[in-house]
Amino acid sequence: MRRRLRTLAAALLTLPLALTLAPSAHAADPTTMTNGFYVNPDSSAKQWVAANSGDGRAAEIDSAIANTPMARWFGSWSGAIGPATGEYAGAADSRDKLPILVAYNVYNRDYCGGHSAGGASSPSDYANWISQFAGGVGDRPAVVILEPDSLGDYGCMNQAQIDEREAMLSGALSEFSRRAPNTWVYMDAGNPGWTDAVTMARRLHEAGLPQAHGFSLNVSNYFTTGENTAYGNAVNRELSARYGYTKPFVVDTSRNGNGSNGEWCNPSGRRIGTPTQLGGGAEMLLWIKAPGESDGDCGVGGGSSAGQFLPEVAYKMIHGY
Repeated sequence: MRRRLRTLAAALLTLPLALTLAPSAHAADPTTMTNGFYVNPDSSAKQWVAANSGDGRAAEIDSAIANTPMARWFGSWSGAIGPATGEYAGAADSRDKLPILVAYNVYNRDYCGGHSAGGASSPSDYANWISQFAGGVGDRPAVVILEPDSLGDYGCMNQAQIDEREAMLSGALSEFSRRAPNTWVYMDAGNPGWTDAVTMARRLHEAGLPQAHGFSLNVSNYFTTGENTAYGNAVNRELSARYGYTKPFVVDTSRNGNGSNGEWCNPSGRRIGTPTQLGGGAEMLLWIKAPGESDGDCGVGGGSSAGQFLPEVAYKMIHGY
């Protein structure tokens, strides 16, 4: 576990004191502290495969989806959040793997969309929740996607609500900086079809982006990696021009293999995309939304609830139909 850190520490002992005091560019880089990404053994796809081994679709769902590293989402359903994130990050750390976690519990979550409405009961409740989330991860290496959709759905919010949300996100970033020093936190920045790059750059900055490692794109959506890369670069151009800095970004490729048909809620004909990896046009390509998990009671997932695993949808997504 963390063998690379131990090797590095041993090597530093042989260097001159002046050099050892210089900060390391990789001191808090979780990708160099681990050996690949963590596969959640209790993902919805894994659970379905284990319970339906005789199903003719099980083998393909297992190999193409269940064994791909993907994010685990945490919210009110997770119980005591500190122990929950601690257990998950600890399980990954014990295997020398890098976990991907999603914090999805902001007050007034999905306020304008409604399919995933909910979240903490108040801003103070959220502040306590996210502090415990970060504390559970602690000094273990991790990647965290912070509150998908939170900066994209301003359309029905008044300025006081916007200010409140930005304060919650900025406070969350402060907690991760303080309590989870080896975590890379990515603020969610929507997708290329939602908000223009100028507006998104401003929202990111006002919500505390300088404190974050970077931003995430395409979470639970279907736009191609190329479209997201172009959008991320456009956001960075605006950040550079207006605020004097840029940030790395990651792209959710879990369901973008066929691109977008303009629909976001369980559209038909979509396909899984490039599996989780470093690089690929962004800092990382990540499976953040699990293929086969419903977006809500809509589209080909009619009658389902958000997050419910639908094996038929998963199977069709493997083949792109």
